[in-house]
This record gives sequence, structure tokens and C-alpha cells, in this order.
Amino acid sequence: MSEARTPAQIEADIVRRREQLAVTLDEIGVRLHPQTIVGDVKAKAKSAVDETAGRAFVAVNRKVTDVRAQFVDADGAPRIDRLVPVAVVAVAVVGLLLVSSRRRKG
Repeated sequence: MSEARTPAQIEADIVRRREQLAVTLDEIGVRLHPQTIVGDVKAKAKSAVDETAGRAFVAVNRKVTDVRAQFVDADGAPRIDRLVPVAVVAVAVVGLLLVSSRRRKG
């Protein structure tokens, strides 16, 4: 059988449990404090933005590498057969834009 507890033991147990309850209530108070909640939300948002930015960087880097591969060979030398047509189209577009802007002014 279990031993009977003395009033002093019971009182000490009550004091210990009150202290534990006070610590628990303090922790809940900190967790529910508006600044803590705002800080948690900011941290989650920053994490989401960082993750999205990381994915975007990887995707952009992959696309840039793919496009670069279209205009540069494995040795890093430019592929003239692909660069010349692109340059001609770019010059034509710029020329059309210049002609169009002069017509609007005049």
C-alpha cells in the first residue's frame, strides 16, 4: 500500500504545481502576444518568399542556360548561323520603332 502523505508533502506538491502552472501560463502568454504572432507570420512569409525566389532563380537560370545553348556551342564559341538572323530581326524591330516614333512626332 502507498504511504500516507503528510500535510507538508501535500503543501509542497501544491506549491510545485502552482509554479509549473505559472511557467505554462507565461509560455502561453508569450506565444499569444501580438508581437510574437506578428513575428511568426513575418518569418513564415519570408520563408515562403525565399523559397519562391529560389525556385524562380533556378527556373530562370535553367532558361538562360537553354537559350545560351542555342547561340553558343559546347566550346563557348558563338554560333554565327543562329546569331545573324536574330541580329537582323532585332535591327529591323528597332528600325520600325524609330520610323513609327518619327511619324507620330511629325
